[in-house]
Amino acid sequence: MSVAVPAENGAPRVVLSARGLRRDFGGFTAVNNVDLDVQHARVHALIGPNGAGKTTVFNLLTKFLQPTHGTIILLGEDITNMAPDKVARMGLVRSFQISAVFPHLSVLDNVRVALQRPNHLAIQFWKPLSALDALNARADQLIRSVGLEKERHAIAADLSYGRKRVLEIATTLALDPKVMLLDEPIAGMGHEDVGMVAEIIREVARERAVLMVEHNLSVVATLCHHVTVLQRGEILAEGDYGTVSDDPRVRTAYLGTEET
Repeated sequence: MSVAVPAENGAPRVVLSARGLRRDFGGFTAVNNVDLDVQHARVHALIGPNGAGKTTVFNLLTKFLQPTHGTIILLGEDITNMAPDKVARMGLVRSFQISAVFPHLSVLDNVRVALQRPNHLAIQFWKPLSALDALNARADQLIRSVGLEKERHAIAADLSYGRKRVLEIATTLALDPKVMLLDEPIAGMGHEDVGMVAEIIREVARERAVLMVEHNLSVVATLCHHVTVLQRGEILAEGDYGTVSDDPRVRTAYLGTEET
């Protein structure tokens, strides 16, 4: 289980930060001078129009891409030059826009597969299948935490799109992340699933930091403690949702013209 990080002087602790983050692709600068502070037990949204650099920032933070300039600090340790697998083992775990579950396995087996690595079973292929039974209690706990107990034995391919995304959150939680990066977790969902998934994310953030890229601004408004707005790879505005939504530069970035 995750251990809560104590507040310092009443303020949540920063668990992931970036300073001067930049990424060049040839002569094109995709991200430029981005500073971020992601706090424990808070939901932080990274928003902006298409092409603003949000996914590139995610790829830099998780080390799928190496920054051209800048530093990244995770849990007090400089990870700027660290390999992505080591960063993941430290507790920085992400999901992707496309659901990444094993379609022909059950909900239970998907979660048990995810639990193998933190329980040191991922490379012990000589052990009998029954060794995975030791993971059942934790798997069931995770399944209940995201409201999938009725679908415990359902095949993942038979789940609705929204429930697949919920299963992906469960498998991500199985890795016991300290910082959880969610790439458009609400995208493509029907209205009936949006509120359910938003509430799951809210509960997830009680014990860990969550940084999410999201286009659904009504979800951002109700769920997120802090919002960073990107435009053309640079920070345009930041603060709580009320602050950034009142900024005329943000309205211009999203709508193309300033509202009057």
